[in-house]
Amino acid sequence: MKDEARVEHPLVRLARRTIEEYVRRGKIIPPPPSQEMTPEMKRRAGVFVSLKKHGQLRGCIGTFLPTTENVATEVIHNAIAAATEDPRFPPVQPHELEDLEISVDVLSEPEPVESLDGLDPREYGVIVESGWRRGLLLPDLDGVDTVEHQLSIAMAKAGISPDEPVKVYRFRVQRYK
Repeated sequence: MKDEARVEHPLVRLARRTIEEYVRRGKIIPPPPSQEMTPEMKRRAGVFVSLKKHGQLRGCIGTFLPTTENVATEVIHNAIAAATEDPRFPPVQPHELEDLEISVDVLSEPEPVESLDGLDPREYGVIVESGWRRGLLLPDLDGVDTVEHQLSIAMAKAGISPDEPVKVYRFRVQRYK
């Protein structure tokens, strides 16, 4: 897909520019000047950056709570990590950049769930916690249609066995493409 054909949200353009500069030149770009930031970029929130290539996951890294001063900086850090540090994939190579589809999810603050009736895998992402282990799964993912499936994936990611008690939190995302 050629750059001219893309109509991307400013957060996605920031993630793309970050990944291209880092993969091609090893440089970490600075966040945009405050006057050029969109309202979404200025707030603080957890952010996930997801990469797909030909419809298949190619990298996904994020933070469920903010770790930097704003969403723009969070996107820069997590875009580099999604492209180069996701342990499931080798680092993105320059020849792959043109084929990457990028989405940015800005997370709401997680809230505890008292009953599984309060979950919906299309609407809410989940965080499961048992002791120090924690697993997260974003909402509205292909093939994840039930609460039970969503929770089992999040638990497996955290190394939590199905018979262990867990605390469950839910969150919403604003997904930008």
